[in-house]
Amino acid sequence: MSFEAFRRAAAWPVHSRASLAIATAAAVIALSACSMFNSNSGSDDEDAKYVERPVEQIYDEGWKKIRDGAWADAAKQFEEVERQHPYSIWARRSMLMSAFCYYQANKYTDAINMADQYIQLHPGSQEVAYAFYLKAMSLYEQITDVGRDQTNTEQALTALQDVVQRFPNTEYARDALLKIDLTQDHLAGKEMEVGRYYLRRGDFIGAINRFRAVVERYQRTPQIAEALERLTEAYYAMGVYSEAQTAAAVLGANYPGSQWYQDAYDLLVAHNLKPEANPESWISKLFKSPI
Repeated sequence: MSFEAFRRAAAWPVHSRASLAIATAAAVIALSACSMFNSNSGSDDEDAKYVERPVEQIYDEGWKKIRDGAWADAAKQFEEVERQHPYSIWARRSMLMSAFCYYQANKYTDAINMADQYIQLHPGSQEVAYAFYLKAMSLYEQITDVGRDQTNTEQALTALQDVVQRFPNTEYARDALLKIDLTQDHLAGKEMEVGRYYLRRGDFIGAINRFRAVVERYQRTPQIAEALERLTEAYYAMGVYSEAQTAAAVLGANYPGSQWYQDAYDLLVAHNLKPEANPESWISKLFKSPI
């Protein structure tokens, strides 16, 4: 059976938020199952889910649920394979199918739990890269706006970096790299929001700590220019003019045409100062190091 024929038969959706890597990996797993089982052995008896059934019957029922779009129910059927036939090869594969179905059902905690279970039990399998990736995607989908707690965002970043480090030459790693950039931008946005809040309240040390975190940790994000300008503001307000001048000078060297540099420049010039980098400043030293 070709991939397209299989996808049409199973009514396999490719969601805009789910990467092609997920659908492809799940299809590979499912195609293996499809080639070994007769699709006419399913049962409609719902009471049978509590009775030991042949693995073929459980798999068929799982695929029926997928065709119906009942992802959560499909996940439970694939869990039954592992529960009733724990030592079969299909028990291992059904764990990934269950995790994927939970992901499609937006039940991310369940998807993560199944992926973790697979990783713990089958760390050397060929499909373990997919389990790591699916876990990372389930965390990524739970990223909240910058006004809320970013624990899930931090966990997603760690999981995505884990995929890249463990499986660098895979399609999963390539997709994870793109999402790492987005995740870091999100975390930088949170730091900036809190920093601005502190700056408005006159808590300049608190603001500097937040803007410094952006400059040190998230230099590849679009937030960096504003962070340097806000450091100029905060250091100037504290009377630490050398650091304010350094922040503005580094900003001008890296983003000379930006409005953020113009703002920093205008602030200093209005008070008879000018952008000038102190080579001993942590800002100067940081930007001389490889990013």
